[in-house]
Amino acid sequence: MEKPIRNIAIIGAGPAGLIAAERLAGAGHRVTLYERMASPARKFLLAGRGGLNLTHSEPFDVFLRRYREASDWLEPALRAFQPQALRDWADGLGAETFVGSSGRVFPRAMKASPLLRAWLARLDALGVRLAAGRLWTGWNTEGALTFRLVNGETETVRPDATLLALGGASWPRLGSDGGWAPLLAARGIAISPLRPANGGFTVGWSPQMKERFAGQPLKRITIRCGDERAAGEAMIDAEGIEGGAIYALSSPIREAIQREGFATLAVDLRPDLSAPELAARLARRRKGETLSNHLRKAAGLAPVAIALLRDSAGASLPDEPGALAALIKAAPLRLEAPMPIARAISTAGGIARGECDEGFMLKRLPGVFAAGEMLDWEAPTGGYLLQASFATGIAAAAGIESWLADRA
Repeated sequence: MEKPIRNIAIIGAGPAGLIAAERLAGAGHRVTLYERMASPARKFLLAGRGGLNLTHSEPFDVFLRRYREASDWLEPALRAFQPQALRDWADGLGAETFVGSSGRVFPRAMKASPLLRAWLARLDALGVRLAAGRLWTGWNTEGALTFRLVNGETETVRPDATLLALGGASWPRLGSDGGWAPLLAARGIAISPLRPANGGFTVGWSPQMKERFAGQPLKRITIRCGDERAAGEAMIDAEGIEGGAIYALSSPIREAIQREGFATLAVDLRPDLSAPELAARLARRRKGETLSNHLRKAAGLAPVAIALLRDSAGASLPDEPGALAALIKAAPLRLEAPMPIARAISTAGGIARGECDEGFMLKRLPGVFAAGEMLDWEAPTGGYLLQASFATGIAAAAGIESWLADRA
C-alpha cells in the first residue's frame, strides 16, 4: 500500500526547521516553511560571520555533558545524529569541514552563506515551499494555524502536522523574540522563563576601567564560579564582562545571581604559573620600579589585567609577593546581573521537558511538535548549540513520521 502524502507546516526557518523540512520532504511529504522574516536562517547567517562553528570533535560522552541538566533528555536525539553525521551532511552540500586547533568543527569556507545557498537549493529541489513574511499568531477557534502577513492580512492553514521551530529570544531583530511563549502558555504548555545564555554580565567597574579598557580582551585566563572552572578569553565591556570563558559558566553564574543577588568569580590571570612560581618572580623587584611595570615584566600581565587586578582588590595592591601572587591567581570579580537577553548568543528556558513525548510532540497538543532552541535546554558556544538544534529537528521529523504513520 502506497504511503499517503501529508501536508506539514514548519514554523521557523532556522537550522531545526530547515533540517526537519529536508527530512520530511525527502520522505515524500508536502512541506511548507513559514518564516516571520523576509528570508530564512538570519541568525544562522550571523553566526557564520564568525566562522560558523557547526559542532565539536571531542568524545561523545564529554560532548553530551555540555548540555548539563538536559543531557539525558537530549541524549537520544544527539546519539541518533552525532557530530560526525552533521559533518557528513555539510560535506554532502559541498561545505567540506575541518577540525580547528580547539577541536571545534568549521566549514572550510569559514562562513554560512555558501552552505545555506546549497541547502536552500536542495530544499527547493525536494519541493519545500517557503512562505516568508508570516508571523505566527496561534490558532483560531477551529484549530487552524493563524498567521499575520506583512500587509496586515490574516492567513489560516490546517496541516496534518505542525512543527514549531521558532528559536529562543536572543537577537530578536533576526526573528527570534520569544513571542511564541504566551501563545503556548495559553494552551496550558509549561514554559520555563526565557533567560539569557552565552551572554555577558554587568560589573561595577571603576571609571578608569570603563574609560581606558572597554573593548580590550583578557587572554589565556581561567575563571572559577563555585566548583566549576572554564578557560579561555574574556572581553571587558563598559558595562561588564563577556566572552568565551564567561559564556562557558553562564549557567552557574546566572544561578548564583538568582540565589545570592550577585556572583563572585575567581579570575586566574596566569593559569600557566603556580602561586609559588609567581611569588618567586614577584620577589625580584628592582628598587624604584613602579608596581605596574613590575607586574608587566615579572608576572607578564597586560595593562588590562593589571587594571582588573586593581579593581578587584578594592584598594591598593599588596606589596608582599605571596599575597600579590595569590591575588593574581584568584582575583575576585563581582558580577551583578546578566546583560539583556537581546544581546545574548542563545537562550535558556523554553518548553519544559515534561510537555514533550519521546518524539518531541507536545502532549497537550497532538500533532504539534517542537524542536531547537524553543525547548528548555542550553549549552555553551563551541558547536553545541547548532548540533542540538539539528539533532532535535531531525528527531522531531522522525516523531512526525511516526505519529502520521499511526494514523494512516
